[in-house]
Amino acid sequence: MRLAGLDQGTTSTRILTLSPKGVPQVVHAVQHQQFYPHEGWVEHDPEELIANIRTCIDAVGPIDAIGIDNQGESCLAWDAVTKEALTPVLVWQDNRTSGQIAALKADGHEAEVMARAKLPLDPYFSASKLGWIIRNSTPAQEARRRGTLRLGTTDAFFLDRLTGRCVTDVTTASRTSLMSLERLEWDETLCDLFGVPMEFLPQIIPTTGDFGAIETAHGRVPVTASVVDQQAALFGFGCRNTGDAKITFGTGAFALMVTGAEIVNKPEMGLLPTVAWQLDGEKPVFALDGGVYTASAALNWAKSLGLFEDFGQINDFARPSALEKGLVFVPALAGLGCPHWNPDARGIWLGLSIDHGPAQMVQSILEGVALRASEVVNAMNTCIPISGALAIDGGMSQNRYFTQFLADVTQREIRPAAMPELTGLGTIGLAAVPMGIDLQPTSQFGSIQPEGGISLPVERFQRAVAASKDFVKT
Repeated sequence: MRLAGLDQGTTSTRILTLSPKGVPQVVHAVQHQQFYPHEGWVEHDPEELIANIRTCIDAVGPIDAIGIDNQGESCLAWDAVTKEALTPVLVWQDNRTSGQIAALKADGHEAEVMARAKLPLDPYFSASKLGWIIRNSTPAQEARRRGTLRLGTTDAFFLDRLTGRCVTDVTTASRTSLMSLERLEWDETLCDLFGVPMEFLPQIIPTTGDFGAIETAHGRVPVTASVVDQQAALFGFGCRNTGDAKITFGTGAFALMVTGAEIVNKPEMGLLPTVAWQLDGEKPVFALDGGVYTASAALNWAKSLGLFEDFGQINDFARPSALEKGLVFVPALAGLGCPHWNPDARGIWLGLSIDHGPAQMVQSILEGVALRASEVVNAMNTCIPISGALAIDGGMSQNRYFTQFLADVTQREIRPAAMPELTGLGTIGLAAVPMGIDLQPTSQFGSIQPEGGISLPVERFQRAVAASKDFVKT
């Protein structure tokens, strides 16, 4: 039986299958454009995404079933009859609703949202974006009057367009701030608060099961799983037990830790309870989530500024670290996530001198991402002890300096995935479940041990984080 996983991410769409040895392989990949129409706005063209999905599925050849993973909080409006997109995709990084979020906080609504969705008030989540669409999109308003409006995250749009089923899986719904995490249903109070008419949202269903079928160049293919990309990676890592954790260092860095049947709610830690997955006919498995908004995106930004030319140049730096020498970078280029939840914070360098050049600045960027990830890890470990080593993947997991610094600052063994496609592996693994197949992960990991005798001045970074949060107020 040949299975495939479609990974629809922030920068590209890729389709993967398994080799005879069980290793995920990218068969086809297509990048898509990023649009920045105003400061803080980030958009994708939904028709471009659909075209890229179709191209990838047709390129993979005959398959028996497919799973699809999605960006999580990115959302849009479309028409129930024509299935055409009515708005651009408002990407998870988009913070155009920060003013509305601030007003909701000022009016004292955060406690209610935390009690129901278990999420803080933040433009990162879909709820305020969908409310913005209702208030500002003329095509969406016209569709609402016709009764043909549909609102939701990208997964629901893809499925409605490709299979005719307007559904979203429970992991994705848990990232909207519109679902009751305890009941796994849309919450009327939350929908009213954000101005999102509940009747136009997709149905919430488990992560695996019947999502309809896609007509491809090679015949009809059933979709048997739909999931957020980070939860797919968690499954692909083989994390199944309470305390198992991973961090994916992609555009942003996202840590997830399995908490099992328990919803661990620690808002004071800045961690978010979420659904890891729900297999059809079974109870949900929960997780804790902690996000760093800017990870490899910070390196891409530095490269675009000409601070380096090739990623091979930034694998090794001489010790001591930039932090120890007094140069600190806070990667808050799109705000700060866990544990700060400050969308208005901005990136900042502290300690620059005339002696610093491009190499030292890039070194401090790598360290800044690791220090932010360490903040998340420390918060998680306070809630539930992380079991064993910390597994990581994503492009930055292949950077030798970064992984060693991460081990040193967390004082943990870091296990970089030897193969980079664990999101695709998890998506394929979930798609296999309804087919009666139990795919056991075959991924291999390296091992990076913390160096002895190193005491990093983390308080310098903490002072820089405080400055990044206070800068917009001055």
